Amino acid sequence: MTAEHEPCSVWDYERLAERALDPGAFGYFAGGAGDELTLRGNVAAFGRWLLRPRVLAGVERADTATTVLGAQVSMPLLVAPVAFQRMAHPDGELGTARAAAGAGTIMVLSTLATSTPADVADAAPGAARWFQLYCFRDPGVTRALIDQAMSARFEAIVLTVDAPRLGRRERDLRSGFVIPAKVTVPSFAAAVGGPSAASPADMFALMDGTIGWPELERLASDCELPLLVKGVLTAEDAHLACEHGAAGIVVSNHGGRQLDGVSATLDALPEVVEAVDGRIEVLVDGGVRRGTDVVKALALGARAVLSGRAVLWGLAANGEAGARHVLDLLRDEIELALVLTGCGSPAAVTRAHVTSAAL
Repeated sequence: MTAEHEPCSVWDYERLAERALDPGAFGYFAGGAGDELTLRGNVAAFGRWLLRPRVLAGVERADTATTVLGAQVSMPLLVAPVAFQRMAHPDGELGTARAAAGAGTIMVLSTLATSTPADVADAAPGAARWFQLYCFRDPGVTRALIDQAMSARFEAIVLTVDAPRLGRRERDLRSGFVIPAKVTVPSFAAAVGGPSAASPADMFALMDGTIGWPELERLASDCELPLLVKGVLTAEDAHLACEHGAAGIVVSNHGGRQLDGVSATLDALPEVVEAVDGRIEVLVDGGVRRGTDVVKALALGARAVLSGRAVLWGLAANGEAGARHVLDLLRDEIELALVLTGCGSPAAVTRAHVTSAAL
């Protein structure tokens, strides 16, 4: 990849990733549920909010650093969990972990990762990292996964709660896509004492769709790490998360991959932030493609955003170096957006820095 053709945006990397991946794999990573209304809506929602720049603010450079659950990060953008990353590139999760560490931010490792928590920790020693968790019908499997994360010095658990069943992902149905046999989930295999399940559908069939808020409270109480609840879109569930021991919320619709026709995450964010009322930190994922998207989310009350596909496109296009370049591009865009809105840091961004495009 020559310098004159170096990608200069996430969109450039998505085009490169589509060329690098076979159609089935690209469809798996890029696709959503049903008619993909929510998938597209996550991206479109950022266009419904406009930044309100303040001029003559005396800001020549901005410091993008912030904290999330007390952890120092170089920018208010974390790497969201994405499954089966070795299907995108041989560097897989280890490359993504090194890219996140080099960029000074947190990687959230998927339960359905193709590397173990210990391998990820060894790949990026000293870096902050979180573990995304599903609850399985066998509580011993759930506990074994938490223990693996704790042994590898992960610093938080991100419990995904919007997937009691696998969403209907029609791109995969049309293409007949299946996860290649060589792509395995070693942490799950270790937890169950046998081979990992053959497909996402097989894995989801083993997950517990009956858990409720009392079970979440017990899990939060028994877990020695802070527990964030990922998949909240309403004020009602935000209140319940606060009342049942969550340390944070991730406003998420699973990247549009579960229930089609739900709110875009940016649209749901203000409702959740208002319900939480400062009791715990609120993060948001879905549709982030630009640094300006991040600043808009901050203005609407998010502590930080998580981005999965954007980093995955970098990984697919050019391995660890591509993932790192995507993170560097986004950090540069965040810094520029902060300067041009008159904000010296993420903490300076307020609700006054955005307005609805409909007004």
